[in-house]
Amino acid sequence: MTTWILNGLTVNPESGETEKKHLRIENGAVAEWTDGAVLPDTAGAQVIDAAGKLVSAGLIDMHVHLREPGFEHKETIATGTQSAAKGGFTTIACMPNTRPVIDTPDTVKLVLDKAAAEGAVRVLPYAAITKNELGRELTDFAALKEAGAIGFTDDGVGVQNAQMMKNAMALAHSLGMPVIAHCEDDSLVEGAAVTDGAFARKHGLKGIPNESEAIHVGRDILLSEATGVHYHVCHVSTEQSIRLIRLGKSIGVNVTSEVCPHHLLLSDEDIPDSMDANWKMNPPLRAPRDVEACIRALEEGTIDIIVTDHAPHSEEEKARGMERAPFGIVGFETAFPLLYTKFVKTGRWTLDFLLRRMTSDPARVFGLPTGKLTPGAPADIVLIDLEREREVTPETFLTKGRNTPFAGWKLFGWPALTMVGGKVVWTEENGIN
Repeated sequence: MTTWILNGLTVNPESGETEKKHLRIENGAVAEWTDGAVLPDTAGAQVIDAAGKLVSAGLIDMHVHLREPGFEHKETIATGTQSAAKGGFTTIACMPNTRPVIDTPDTVKLVLDKAAAEGAVRVLPYAAITKNELGRELTDFAALKEAGAIGFTDDGVGVQNAQMMKNAMALAHSLGMPVIAHCEDDSLVEGAAVTDGAFARKHGLKGIPNESEAIHVGRDILLSEATGVHYHVCHVSTEQSIRLIRLGKSIGVNVTSEVCPHHLLLSDEDIPDSMDANWKMNPPLRAPRDVEACIRALEEGTIDIIVTDHAPHSEEEKARGMERAPFGIVGFETAFPLLYTKFVKTGRWTLDFLLRRMTSDPARVFGLPTGKLTPGAPADIVLIDLEREREVTPETFLTKGRNTPFAGWKLFGWPALTMVGGKVVWTEENGIN
């Protein structure tokens, strides 16, 4: 089957300017780009007119929570992947802190089968480092890899025992697999809901200190150096962690890292006095100096990629208040517009830079065949309307979650069409296909 995407805008990485081109897709793969000044022969082909819209490789999100199995009241693989498609994401990697935990080949297979049957986009499952994410016994890494897991993580909790983490890293390295770490020392965070900063002091709350994250980052960089494993740091949020990652990279440790939009856009000083739990996430919003450190680290390459940490919860759960509500916010449907409006429209970043951090860079870090639109690559594509301004309206989300601090924000850069493997899976006009 032939599909032509006509009159789309692409970014010239050398000039940073957009250029009009046509894209031909054959049998689910990119075939060729042609001169936008000359209309091709489209007889017998499916035609999509992308006039005025950016044509990009589909976005990649290597840190998401689909909640299924076990927490289907928060999200399902079907609703989560539909939300991802609406946000322009075509490949997502889901965390294993479900119930049951994704810690056996059967649960990996369950996720993959559900995604194949009901998912709108590509789903790559992580498996747990330890059984039930309890930190006591390693899972069967070899069997989990064979079942289709793409890496190992106990996301949601940090691996507290250093010897357990070292053993996990050594085993993962022997299998050519990465270890993805939620970095948090439990002894420093128990009972706290926000960062140890201005908001916590103002409201008399126990705070989560920066060092609770950085202690594990430093420990694990040393363990990665000792074992040789590819070590990836989840949702970096502190200046201290960044210093340690920068040092690890400088001495040749195979360490990569990620950052979320909310840690690039918001600080604890932005949290409203209403104690709205839609501002509660883990890691928490940090001080303004940490926000700027995260931005600079992403710009210089110390932080490699952007992820959403999409974490839906029910409205009832979030209504429990700042101290009792669960951590987490949704991210699929707002990530690109937030970053485009904040950083590209203002001139701090180029469009090419933002796209690379959300497409080709995650593909490079995790060895994926997606994230590019060169001939032969999968036709995973998003069309984005860069000029249309819209308001963030949680009631229109496809995710089950409404938990976002960005409600009411007016943003540019909204996806208009998402394609996976040459098949249109979502359009602004018609929704999920």
